[in-house]
Amino acid sequence: MTGFLEGKRLLVTGVITDQSIGFHVAKLAQEAGATVVLTGFGRLSLVERIAKRLPSTPPVIELDVTNQEHLDGLADKVREHVDGLDGVVHSIGFAPATALGGGFLDTPWEDVATAVHVSTFSYKSLAIACLPLLGRGSGIVGLTFDATKAWPVYDWMGVAKAGLESTNRYLAQYLGEKGIRANLVAAGPLRTMAAKSIPGFEKFENPFQERAPLGWDLTDQTPTAKACLALLSDWFPATTGEIVHVDGGYHALGA
Repeated sequence: MTGFLEGKRLLVTGVITDQSIGFHVAKLAQEAGATVVLTGFGRLSLVERIAKRLPSTPPVIELDVTNQEHLDGLADKVREHVDGLDGVVHSIGFAPATALGGGFLDTPWEDVATAVHVSTFSYKSLAIACLPLLGRGSGIVGLTFDATKAWPVYDWMGVAKAGLESTNRYLAQYLGEKGIRANLVAAGPLRTMAAKSIPGFEKFENPFQERAPLGWDLTDQTPTAKACLALLSDWFPATTGEIVHVDGGYHALGA
């Protein structure tokens, strides 16, 4: 992938550990010639420590996507490191424990609202925060998990992902006139820290391993990261509002 993204400037969110999809996106992006800036939430020192495991240590900017002050100041903080952006990777999601694990009918609105705010609305919020840095030909890519189906234990996060997929289509519509693309990658289940926090996650791990036509490796984030970077490259100049499945082909099968 040497030179694949030469000269590109990318903002990558969602790096928590070196198993994060965001980490693998950042790693492959750097190897392909891109300049990368990371955002971190919460324990920023932890993100900075993980960032040192990348080929080149990128700057880390604090960003809570539910904090309007952080969003309002994001462009200026990014400009301290790069003069603009060619791509943004939204790899952010969170739902309170009550919103996952099978208690769908009992989840209070406050917890649903948190899940939707962090996992859905933040996609639009991040896009708007980065808009001053994005020019024609740039792109935004988010991560989803096939929201056309109801999955065991995924509950309100599944609803939030359905909202994310709809948001992506509307972003494609409204950002298109600016020449900015918006696309999603629908990855199969991966054993990230976020996945491990979902009670009963193994209930939809096993079917992918058993039935995906190409097979599915729960511990390999590389195919998903490659898809994200392909969508941000110059090779998809007329693709927007799309959802690219990276799941070994599982989504194409009947029950």
